[in-house]
Amino acid sequence: MRAETLRPMVTSAVMAAFGITLPIVFHMVGLGSKFLPMLLPLLLNGFLSTLPWAMLTGALVPLASGLLTGMPPFYPPVALVMSVEGATMAGTAAVVYRMSRPRIWPALTIALIVDRTASLTLMWFIAGKFGFPPAAVSIANLLQGLPGVALQIVVVPLVVRALAARKGILFRDDDESKTAVL
Repeated sequence: MRAETLRPMVTSAVMAAFGITLPIVFHMVGLGSKFLPMLLPLLLNGFLSTLPWAMLTGALVPLASGLLTGMPPFYPPVALVMSVEGATMAGTAAVVYRMSRPRIWPALTIALIVDRTASLTLMWFIAGKFGFPPAAVSIANLLQGLPGVALQIVVVPLVVRALAARKGILFRDDDESKTAVL
């Protein structure tokens, strides 16, 4: 198997493992869904992996976690909402990071805006289907996730820069060819 295929596959598998285990740890200490622990490794995977692997991992991890741990639940369809969120956020980060001469902040900012917009829209739709006030549920969900967004803003640049410092791991700002192993 070629490195161009193997590296994003292994990276995605590691991020998937984090995406399943981090929520368990967060829930054990009472921090739960406020810090969006599943979305953190899925977002990181958008920076570390290729677009197809980032989106596939983002879509499958919430579903796998729901089956393995019961979190997020399938009813109400939180697992499905998080599956869409994970795929869109990771995919957005992957595309924008590679298009922006790989700079972290534009990709992170746009990915977070896309994620929160997707979450707001999906929760609006689902709340209406379940007979709840869509505006109240959507805004409550959006506000509840703000600590997680803050965590992502702190952790993602630190991890991406640390890995970028290791030659061959990520795109580098000073790389003239702008090609990457990933």
